[in-house]
Amino acid sequence: MKVALLGGSFNPPHVGHLMAAHYVHATQGVDEVWFMPAFHHPFGKQLESYEHRVRMCEALCQDASGWLKTSLVEREVGGSGRTVDTLSFLVERYPHIRWSLIIGSDILRDLPNWKDFPRIQQMSRVVVLYRAGYPAPETVGPPLAEVSSTQIRDMLSRGVEPDELVPSRVLAYARHEGLYGFATRRA
Repeated sequence: MKVALLGGSFNPPHVGHLMAAHYVHATQGVDEVWFMPAFHHPFGKQLESYEHRVRMCEALCQDASGWLKTSLVEREVGGSGRTVDTLSFLVERYPHIRWSLIIGSDILRDLPNWKDFPRIQQMSRVVVLYRAGYPAPETVGPPLAEVSSTQIRDMLSRGVEPDELVPSRVLAYARHEGLYGFATRRA
């Protein structure tokens, strides 16, 4: 079996994550794509709780036919949230799976800060998707949606609902749970 991992903060997950997963599943010869929400962000970003981010990723997976899943592996591994540690854990636990790691071209400039990226490349095939605004020679596919979780949080903080950037199930969950300022707007 071949599985592609799409890790990130998913704070919140958005259509760019969904489009990336669909693109990789459709073109890169993988059987499944697993969203892998960070338990702890390795660079110290402030995040909604892990449980909320997992639930939003699960909501994102609901419309797929079983090939799109949310993995809780980052919680199992714990630690500092380093990709190399998570991948080592997965390779040991699932030796029969061939792994791919999906990253966006916007991440390439950060790779020197990653722990042991050469080891990551030994354990997985790294698929670099072309994120709009970040051209790079090693990318695959067309530019993906120009959307970010930061942009979405900013919109929500201004009272603008990002209906076209966040799948409705994810937005409904955030609204129901009072995330990203929804609770203050209800009062």
